[in-house]
Amino acid sequence: MQALNLPPFEYKVTKSGPNSLIWDVLRRKNVVLTPEEWVRQHVVHYLIEHLGYPRGLLTLERGHAYNQRQKRTDLCAFNSAGQPLLLVECKATTVPITAAVAHQAATYNQTIGAPLLLLTNGLQHYCWRVDFVQRRNEQLAEIPDYAAAQLLSGASS
Repeated sequence: MQALNLPPFEYKVTKSGPNSLIWDVLRRKNVVLTPEEWVRQHVVHYLIEHLGYPRGLLTLERGHAYNQRQKRTDLCAFNSAGQPLLLVECKATTVPITAAVAHQAATYNQTIGAPLLLLTNGLQHYCWRVDFVQRRNEQLAEIPDYAAAQLLSGASS
């Protein structure tokens, strides 16, 4: 798989018929290794190992309803009170992060209400603080660690 603009991690890949599978530490099972999953697994490990996000406060592909349709978020981090903190939208490296991708994440976030959004294709990362009161977004220079994310989210409630 392609090298990403995220720190490498020790991963476990196995074969099952024509598919390669990667061990997912959050779902605690092997999942099909797609280009998007490669990015998602890197982000999970980066959040846990480098930015201090508690593993138990991360969920992958969690379902939610939007306009009476079932959608799934790629990754969501929660704060210590169990409220959404960071919504992550992952794309394969071949998918550019465009306004349409940002719109997709913002649309999902209308029902989730996370004060921080991260869009990544593993090569480019864009992180925003969402101010629901002022109805605007502030682009952040970097992905905040867990402690900083909780401080930022308290300011956006």
